Amino acid sequence: MLDTEKFVELLITEGYTHLCVVPCSFAKNLINCSINNDDKLEYMPCASEAVACSVAAGLRMSGKKPIVVVQSSGLTNMGSCMTSLLKPYKVQFPIIVSWRTYKEGDSEIQHAHLSTELPRLIEAYGYGHEIMSSWNEVDAVSQINSCESDFKVCVLKKNTFSKVDLEPGNLLDLSKYPHRSEYLKILNELYSGSDTVFIGTTGNTAREMYTLMPDTKTFYMAGNMGGAASVALGAAIGGNDVIVCGGDAEFVMHMGALTTAGRYKSKLIYLLFDNESNKSTGGQNTYQLHVDYLTIAKASGWKVVDKTITRVKDFVEVVKPAANYLQQNLLLHIKASYDNEMPRPAASEIINSKGVFLIEG
Repeated sequence: MLDTEKFVELLITEGYTHLCVVPCSFAKNLINCSINNDDKLEYMPCASEAVACSVAAGLRMSGKKPIVVVQSSGLTNMGSCMTSLLKPYKVQFPIIVSWRTYKEGDSEIQHAHLSTELPRLIEAYGYGHEIMSSWNEVDAVSQINSCESDFKVCVLKKNTFSKVDLEPGNLLDLSKYPHRSEYLKILNELYSGSDTVFIGTTGNTAREMYTLMPDTKTFYMAGNMGGAASVALGAAIGGNDVIVCGGDAEFVMHMGALTTAGRYKSKLIYLLFDNESNKSTGGQNTYQLHVDYLTIAKASGWKVVDKTITRVKDFVEVVKPAANYLQQNLLLHIKASYDNEMPRPAASEIINSKGVFLIEG
């Protein structure tokens, strides 16, 4: 296992300036160490992997030394940037990609394909790859350095970095907000046995819905982060009343879904549960307090509840079925705190749920 603090010190000594990241739990300790040393190795959380790659390209062309850190499932979002920007313009910088394994019941189903095919995907992009050293910090940094002059990806295995806790000033305090579980239990009670379809975004949201909303028609979207609103729009146009349970990081990843949905007057409700973090990949702060979700949604053609919801009582008044008279998409911004980790939906549950909202005839 690498000494994370020593590794980061070596990166700083080598002149690396920015960490452009879409979080992965495998890189949690590296991210924490970067945040703790933000004045020397700036942590830049990005809305998507394509954004991280493009930002890093701009930094590199400006004389800075960025490193991109993403997980294997997100490498697919970087493909266009890598093949149509980095390769043609010969822009080179280190890319660290976690290699997520897959075992039924022990990891998310979205990692199943790339658990075996990641090297072939990297090769298809015109890059080589090298497994990053997990025992020698100097060797690991040497591998990082080699990406400065070669189109190569450093592949990160689990448990590569030693534990680093965030310093107190970098910790989130969400204790004044209700747990998301309180909201989800209400949804299960209000919509038990109804035909309303729920779309749960990837990560802890879908896990919590699996545990807390057993009596609703729900599609647990384990992967495709950022795509919940788009799936929901298709289901709504297909004739369903749909409620999306999304999150703050998911909202910004593919925000074009919002503008697309704004063209349609479908029965679609978007519940944006904002816990200010990427909870399922280690609880990294999204640093999105500057984002005005309601104004963005309104400008995209959505109806919104004008005030951010911070109390369960206010939530109930808006989401109860009798209130859903809309002929226009509606978005709610809801502040929520953390719940304990809940079980992942079994692969069979995810696969079987895909047809749960099909309309007969």
